[in-house]
Amino acid sequence: MTSDRRPSKWLLRRPKDDSPVRVFCFPYAGVGASMYAKWPRTIGPAEVCLVQLPGRENRLREPHFGTYEELTEGLLEGLEPHLDRPFAFFGHCSGALPAFAAAAELARRGQRLPDRLFLSSQVAPHEGPYGRLLDLGHDELADELVALTRAMGGEPHPDLIDLGVGILAADIEANRRYRLDAPLRLPTTLTTIGWREDTVIPAAKTAGWREYAPDGDTREVLLDGGHYAFLDAPEALVAELAADLAALAPLKKTEADRT
Repeated sequence: MTSDRRPSKWLLRRPKDDSPVRVFCFPYAGVGASMYAKWPRTIGPAEVCLVQLPGRENRLREPHFGTYEELTEGLLEGLEPHLDRPFAFFGHCSGALPAFAAAAELARRGQRLPDRLFLSSQVAPHEGPYGRLLDLGHDELADELVALTRAMGGEPHPDLIDLGVGILAADIEANRRYRLDAPLRLPTTLTTIGWREDTVIPAAKTAGWREYAPDGDTREVLLDGGHYAFLDAPEALVAELAADLAALAPLKKTEADRT
């Protein structure tokens, strides 16, 4: 795989050629990659690469992707040029499931997998779907988008909220339809992240991911904060991600190694 200097519609910005590690961050339901606006450009040695899904923000005119299985075909084609070095996937809540589905498809194809999966505030696919959003109607979903927009630091506009409800509903339907009959073990390591004040996906609900990594190679992290705390890239979260991402960076050769 070689670096491709063409911009990708699947990423909010083109990754740098000299990044030793990349972490691809998947968006939450109903919104796009700009939800990570408060995150740093790098975490530890890793460049933060923001995944943009169809039907939102600069891809607003494109149809929704449908199911996570349908999503992965175009997504992986777009990401492929940038998976030529150690990389990780990060997803929070409904963003964790397409991140996992993409990793599972890479495994099915026999291609390079993420060296680590960061799965925040989400139940394992064989235990889902789970979450109060699954049962909300139009007006309640609109209220949810208003709260999310404000949590992201914006002021909700009624027309944009009405437009966003359709995308949110389609994202929730993709979540509802993604369920595995049994755990799928992937040859990669997992870090699950729970939040002490999270009432949407209680931290205890993330325990099922232990069955998805070989030999239970899952690191479980519990952080202070509620469901939207991750949007602000809190110091504790960044520190946990940086610690795991540092382990992925290629060792730099010393002068003694070169002689």
